[in-house]
Amino acid sequence: MITFLEGLLVEKTPTRVVLNVGGVGYEVFIPLSSFDRLGAPPQTCRLLTCDYIREDQHSLFGFVSEAERKLFVLLMSVSGIGPKLALSVLSSLTVREMTGAIAGGDIKRLSGVTGIGKKIAERIVVELRDKLSAAEGLSAVAPTGVDLGGDHRVRDAVLALISLGYKQAEAQKMAATVVGSGKPDLPVEDIVRKALTR
Repeated sequence: MITFLEGLLVEKTPTRVVLNVGGVGYEVFIPLSSFDRLGAPPQTCRLLTCDYIREDQHSLFGFVSEAERKLFVLLMSVSGIGPKLALSVLSSLTVREMTGAIAGGDIKRLSGVTGIGKKIAERIVVELRDKLSAAEGLSAVAPTGVDLGGDHRVRDAVLALISLGYKQAEAQKMAATVVGSGKPDLPVEDIVRKALTR
């Protein structure tokens, strides 16, 4: 298993790069999100990789970030999604947009990606929603600029409310109302309790 490659970037196109690692040229297929973050050749770079080996194919897929690679592997675990389609998804939506769509069950957004129909979009949500950690799902659907990690009590309270069946936006509002009412030192369980009784 090749976990990463570090070497000289000698070729770069929107879908593939060639890395010279110790005199060996590795062809690596990449999503547009990684292409945008790689500089122009020739320069040294590092790509996290995922090996894809089948009887008739041995390919390397590369990513600038661990979040991209993790999502790629998760997408490939869904029945009906191979590496090319997983790469297409990552080229169409950012990791944040994708995890947000999965966490929020946004079938319409997912099926807007070329090659993803309604059935596959539904399968992605059903099969991957539980595989995303609660924190990933929450940070993905949080409004841009909102730092949920600043106060772990609020974050944990929101996650608890979501697990009780409340929508993410509603849970955030409920927890923020309790904390904003002049009780900054409440433990998580009290925040949740007070949010439920309002």
